[in-house]
Amino acid sequence: MKIAVPAETEKTEPRVAATPETVKKFIGLGAEVIVQAGAGAASRYPDADYKEAGATIAKTADATVKDADVVLAVRRPAAAGLKKMKAGAAVVAIMDPYGNEAALQEMAEAKVLGFAMELMPRITRAQVMDVLSSQANLAGYRAVIDAAAEYDRAFPMMMTAAGTVPAARVFIMGAGVAGLQAIATARRLGAVVTATDVRPAAKEQVESLGAKFVAVEDEEFKQAETAGGYAKEMSKEYQAKQAELVASHIAKQDIVVTTALIPGRPAPKLVSKKMVESMKPGSILVDLAVERGGNVEGAEPGKVAEVGAVKIIGHTNVPGRLAASASALYARNLFAFVETMVDKEKKELAINWDDELVTATLLTRDGAVVHPSFSGKGD
Repeated sequence: MKIAVPAETEKTEPRVAATPETVKKFIGLGAEVIVQAGAGAASRYPDADYKEAGATIAKTADATVKDADVVLAVRRPAAAGLKKMKAGAAVVAIMDPYGNEAALQEMAEAKVLGFAMELMPRITRAQVMDVLSSQANLAGYRAVIDAAAEYDRAFPMMMTAAGTVPAARVFIMGAGVAGLQAIATARRLGAVVTATDVRPAAKEQVESLGAKFVAVEDEEFKQAETAGGYAKEMSKEYQAKQAELVASHIAKQDIVVTTALIPGRPAPKLVSKKMVESMKPGSILVDLAVERGGNVEGAEPGKVAEVGAVKIIGHTNVPGRLAASASALYARNLFAFVETMVDKEKKELAINWDDELVTATLLTRDGAVVHPSFSGKGD
């Protein structure tokens, strides 16, 4: 069983899909591991460390993926790279399938098995494979660090002989994995933190981290969650009341971090230009959804935009801003998934096509797009 780790071709992607730690684990499963020269350099994993772990270093991407049974990547490989892989190779990556049907067709035509890690089901046995959570955790942390770097005041309250510096007021919009980590990080830095979310269950999580929950908590809100734990769509009346509350709250904040994403759809607009303009000079907004259209009106991908005296941070690939940590977690996610597809006795790839992890993540097989959400055969 040959496992290949080519270097990422996207210039803005510093992460790598395997680390020396996971290379050792794959070799322990009986695999031969080939890593492209320099693949881990941007994540501070030099070739020498991969060699020491037991990997072979290949000079080119073509030599790396040649005859590989499994190809590990951070982002979906480009068509040119797919053509160099053998038919039936399992390509495991963050595939970004929504809205990229043409790219999925190219993957199908290359006759590879395309596995999308971001489609991993949210079940107990797959928690260790959840790339969205591992990367969102780091994004939430980094969002607050980036905000602190741009904010020209102190975060914690400081009592000095010259007087008191008040604590920064930080508002987190969305209490998922990224939001909860942002809350925890802002609290560690000494800020006064508030947060909001459309799910009633989030209130307890927010408050457990020492933040105050902000929402219109009427009867509709209390019933705003399905049996599966997902948010229900709220009435127009409730949405208007919540928007009014949030608008008045944002005007009093120093820093706002938005984290709302909806799979397969543009990010919802949460903060209008009017809300941005209501904030005090020197205030900061961080839009973690900027790559999907953004939660904040005026946010620009890859830039720190300015609306009057307010800054909107729109960094892309925020987990990649912590490349070493992000790669370490992502590589462990991939190993945990690939390990389930390996026959430990024969030391070879043996995919169980009925495994719920496989059916949830498999995009292409035998020259066709097979995932029901993208094959045109879904509901």
